Amino acid sequence: MAEQKEITISNNKKANYAFQLEETYTAGMLLKGSEIKSIRNSQVTMSDAYCVFIKGELWVKGLHIAEYKQASHNNHEAKRDRKLLLNKRELKKLLTKVKEKGYSIVPTRLFISERGIAKLEIALAKGKKLFDKRHDLKRKDMEREIQRRIK
Repeated sequence: MAEQKEITISNNKKANYAFQLEETYTAGMLLKGSEIKSIRNSQVTMSDAYCVFIKGELWVKGLHIAEYKQASHNNHEAKRDRKLLLNKRELKKLLTKVKEKGYSIVPTRLFISERGIAKLEIALAKGKKLFDKRHDLKRKDMEREIQRRIK
């Protein structure tokens, strides 16, 4: 039997730029049938997505999954809120961290696991200041310049 690997569908590049990512978690999502079809067709935008706790449950908001054209009247809403599935222990840990000042939960990557299930990688993140962003850009430019001179 051939081995399947994880297939990355979408990355949130804004998250790495705007936040200092501390811990990452892998969460399942409650999806409709037409949503998983759109995900497999890579019709996902997650640049505006964020996670929030509602009544002790973790939800992702702003995750845009395009409508599936062949779904007819059973289609899903493109920007609806989707429930994330995590262990109680992980939810409790995230909830206590988010209550601290400056922490938030940001989706970083959407992928399909080896078993064919759509998963969302989320990260506990702390917002960067403007000078931190500038410092990161300067460091990347220096690394690029070093790589050019080596070649």
